[in-house]
Amino acid sequence: MAHKFEIYKDKAGEFRVRFKYNSETIFSTEGYASKASAKNAIESIKKNGPAAPTEDTTAETA
Repeated sequence: MAHKFEIYKDKAGEFRVRFKYNSETIFSTEGYASKASAKNAIESIKKNGPAAPTEDTTAETA
């Protein structure tokens, strides 16, 4: 599979989620105290991500 979510523990002992595509980390989340909270973050991304708008904050001039 080219893409996946990974749950891992950081150096502080918190659970984090990272999204990988072709073995490259695209983003990672904040730390969570429990693995259940990390799993909830994944479900929230899956549910809300497809409808999220794209915001372009660059100031391009033509």
